[in-house]
Amino acid sequence: MEEVKLMKGNEAMAEAAIRSGADAYFGYPITPQSEVIEYLMHEEPHKRTGMQVLQAESELAAINMVYGAAACGKRVMTSSSSPGISLKLEAISYMAGAELPCLIANVMRGGPGLGTIQPGQSDYFQAVKGGGHGDYRMIVLAPSTVQEMADFVNLGFELAFEYRNPVMILSDGAIGQMMEKVSLPNQKERLSNQEIINRNGSWATTGKPETRSRNIITSLDLKPERQEKHNIHLQEKYSSIEKKEIRYEEIQCEDADYILVAFGSSARISQKVLQLGREKGLKIGLIRPITLWPFPSEIIAKYAEKVNGFLSVEMNAGQMVEDVRLAVNGKTPVDHYGKMGGMIATPSEVLQALEEKLILN
Repeated sequence: MEEVKLMKGNEAMAEAAIRSGADAYFGYPITPQSEVIEYLMHEEPHKRTGMQVLQAESELAAINMVYGAAACGKRVMTSSSSPGISLKLEAISYMAGAELPCLIANVMRGGPGLGTIQPGQSDYFQAVKGGGHGDYRMIVLAPSTVQEMADFVNLGFELAFEYRNPVMILSDGAIGQMMEKVSLPNQKERLSNQEIINRNGSWATTGKPETRSRNIITSLDLKPERQEKHNIHLQEKYSSIEKKEIRYEEIQCEDADYILVAFGSSARISQKVLQLGREKGLKIGLIRPITLWPFPSEIIAKYAEKVNGFLSVEMNAGQMVEDVRLAVNGKTPVDHYGKMGGMIATPSEVLQALEEKLILN
């Protein structure tokens, strides 16, 4: 039965991984997501479900272990924070090219470089525009609560296997470290080897039966004609994801004159901005993208015909605002308000920015 606990976001995500029937987690500690691997080591899930947990010698080792386990059809996860994700990008591109399902969590910190251990949202470009090399996409889920940190683990695995594609949970240090009440899912059983073969037998490296040819997992093809054909197949898959998997939340948008667009911690802050603004007689709404890719362009475009402007609220120098502008397509003003380097905006600062940039301008 479901269990309710008070947990950190990182801990909730780790516990959800165990309960989702994950086969393995490979990671390396880095603040502010170190609690993920610490929690898993403490819980010893191999005793509970048989799930294997390993601290690799580096981020590079961890992500390539994910590659190997994913190639066998296993439900496998890793997590890191901004600079650590940068180190994993080569293998993430390889897995996207080889069409391997896996779950990757980035609990973002302020950058660039080593930056700070405080929260940031400056990895948006890295997550939704590819990050690594080549024409590939990840499905990117952006939690704004501890509950969603837990919920998006199973959702992420389901999407990863449905589309044979890496999925990223893009969180930040504030949500990873904060504590909230969370309802944990019921325990799922790990799939047996035969169940994995039944589910993924057409592609996974589960051993060669006499009834089929060898399965070879690779992202390499030196014949350009075949590589182009594979790329066309990938783009068709991404188009299907864009049609079917867009997720977002609308808050008080029906009568809004101005709309904030924000994800993660910035969305939490923005909900208070709505209250402060409406107390002053300002009709403000909020669109919270839950999937950063695929991006909810259509709903933003719909409101572009009705409102006087959009403000993209982010903890960066202006990244998601580019996608908001593309969706709005010049129909109404779009501006950006951001804090950087680990700083977090207050609701009053966001409201002031909205007034100065859009309302009073």
